[in-house]
Amino acid sequence: MLRITLIRLISVVPVLFGISVISFLVIRMIPGDVISSIMGQDFGDPAIEAEMRRYFGLDMPVYEQFVRWLGALVQGDLGTSMRTGQPVLEEIMQRFPSTLLLAVSALLVSILISIPLGVLSATKRNGLLDASTRVASLIGLSLPNFWLGILLVYIFSVSLGWLPSQGAGEGEGFLGSLKYLVLPSVTLGASLAAISMRMTRSSMLEVLNQDYVRTARAKGLGERGVMVRHALRNSLIPVVTVLGIQAGALLGGTVIVEQVFAWPGLGTMVIRGISQRDYPVVQGTLLFLAFFYVVVNLLVDLLYTYLDPRLRSGH
Repeated sequence: MLRITLIRLISVVPVLFGISVISFLVIRMIPGDVISSIMGQDFGDPAIEAEMRRYFGLDMPVYEQFVRWLGALVQGDLGTSMRTGQPVLEEIMQRFPSTLLLAVSALLVSILISIPLGVLSATKRNGLLDASTRVASLIGLSLPNFWLGILLVYIFSVSLGWLPSQGAGEGEGFLGSLKYLVLPSVTLGASLAAISMRMTRSSMLEVLNQDYVRTARAKGLGERGVMVRHALRNSLIPVVTVLGIQAGALLGGTVIVEQVFAWPGLGTMVIRGISQRDYPVVQGTLLFLAFFYVVVNLLVDLLYTYLDPRLRSGH
């Protein structure tokens, strides 16, 4: 197990290097740079423009800029924002808790909806509940996050006035800020719930037809015991796969949702960095999100060993 973990950790290095190269080049393909963003199209004094380019290192060839940034990255320095002058890692740490809170809330919404409905759909196969959940999952997969978010804002904020439409409720305390979390977490978790519900249903149907489930019933074990001790635990293995992959992807998916609800997380930070051509902010944030995604997938692999005894025994 330790060997597998070390191999996965080592494999992170080329992945992060590739992402750093792509993010470094793509952001520079966008017309304009931070100087034009700050000063506008009419630069005024060419001497000031030249001095600013030299200060930010934009007067160097692109490959030299990359080597310089990579050298700082190896030392744990993600650079300094060209706009605010703050270290990028410091800005990320300020906003990451908000993004993590939104992602975890969306994941909880997905789990609370998908697993119970998936199990019920499998046990009531071909019934009204089964048909309803399959239609609901199809709708959830078809709705774009931004459209669903706008729809929820119109219904629950504009029409009914039950929930706030923007912000994170700073200064209102924990309980007061929860109402700001409802709409964005439901918006973000809806598509994941649809995927997980379909996966839970199909996995449960497969497990319920296994010999050990029929044997447990033949021994007189109650239906609840069969479901919880045998069927559900084994059917969760592929579901955990989907949830693990999507959990990491949720951090990237918050970009659009944070824009819709003005949520102060990494998504709004990346969009701001792109619009302002703040290269270190975009590069550092994307690299941080990629690293977190890889870590989440590693944790999912470790969770497999708990859910599947065959992995622990080496068979």
